Amino acid sequence: MAVASPSFRLLVFDWDGTLMDSIGSIVACTRATMQELGLGDGVPEKTIRGTIGLGLRETMEILCPGGGDAVFSRILAGYRRHWIETWRDRPVLFEGVAAMLATLAEDGYLLAVATGKSRRGLQHALEQTSLADVFHATRTVDEAFSKPHPQMLLDILDELGVPAAEAVMIGDTTYDLQMAQSAGTAAVAVCSGSHGRDELERLTPLACFDQVCELRGWLAGAPEPAAVPG
Repeated sequence: MAVASPSFRLLVFDWDGTLMDSIGSIVACTRATMQELGLGDGVPEKTIRGTIGLGLRETMEILCPGGGDAVFSRILAGYRRHWIETWRDRPVLFEGVAAMLATLAEDGYLLAVATGKSRRGLQHALEQTSLADVFHATRTVDEAFSKPHPQMLLDILDELGVPAAEAVMIGDTTYDLQMAQSAGTAAVAVCSGSHGRDELERLTPLACFDQVCELRGWLAGAPEPAAVPG
């Protein structure tokens, strides 16, 4: 499913499952943390995958409801330790992502990230992939409400001075698409992450791609983006 691409100035990307092939690592880290703490050993992988894209607090409220602050603190500490010790450097960018982003920047688009990662987690990923200088703005759950709340997108729009009508959110979850709807921006879905095509298409994104690198070809059918000031 895809409709003709309108012209946009700002492209806002989710990170995990959209730009980076990290869903398997996140599921494994979550499971290891829960097993270590004796919580939810029988939680299906599909359930864990369905929470990816939310903040860690929101994720644990789904996987371990009613745990309270003390349990969440233990989960947070355990998850961070497992992630840093075992999983942090395993995920890689999907093939072609770095080149796609470089080309989109050369084409004149403003690029941004809105992610359920922590600020520290995103910063490490940007350094790991040498993409820190590619993006004009980034937001994490440390600075804004978790998706699907629209704050991340609204903050990025405000920071970059771009009207909602000139921005598109690109993500692999229904949370990304719902955030875009609430913020008044367009949305494009990719099926490389944690939510399936049927779930994504029910929210009627402008397009639904197998991989994010299909985005540039779709955008190429639009008029040239407006020049970026400065």
